[in-house]
Amino acid sequence: MPGSSLWLLPPPTHPLSTLLSTLILKTSRHFNSPHHFVPHITLTADIPPSTHSSPQSFLDALPLPAANCVNVRLAQLHSEDVFFKKLYIAVEKDGMEELARVARTAVDGGGEKDGAAKMWVEKQYRPHLSLLYHECAKIDAEGMEEIWKLVREAGLSLDGEGELGGWVGGRVVLVPTSEPIDQWAVLAERTL
Repeated sequence: MPGSSLWLLPPPTHPLSTLLSTLILKTSRHFNSPHHFVPHITLTADIPPSTHSSPQSFLDALPLPAANCVNVRLAQLHSEDVFFKKLYIAVEKDGMEELARVARTAVDGGGEKDGAAKMWVEKQYRPHLSLLYHECAKIDAEGMEEIWKLVREAGLSLDGEGELGGWVGGRVVLVPTSEPIDQWAVLAERTL
């Protein structure tokens, strides 16, 4: 991914913060993936490198919605033949639109004057929380059943209900995702 990305992370004290980190680690080990990463929902990618001159100022200047306006609800488990979507939990778009729209305005050509950011959220944005990055093929039915067992053991709710089915608010972070995965580090952070 060129440039950087804006991610939404669960609040640090929310039980899903630890639970999802553990699940990502177990999933990576299960499929022999060397890639470990913090649990996050990508809000947008392709943030220009120019933001790195003052990353915290850049993030602080974004008109992010209040925490109570951001409602993350986890949905279904999926696998695709895409490295960053090898295994992921879909996230309901409802409750994420305004945050994603504001994040997208930071991308060159994603501004508000022509409604590009709003249209991008409506037509292209598919929020998800990855559990595995890997070069392997799409995970088959047997592999998905094994992951479902891990999800059930963890107590994760994939119907968006209860404390383990999502969260309200969270932290928005800027991460240089054009770097190799093992070099991803938070450049700036803002709590909603």
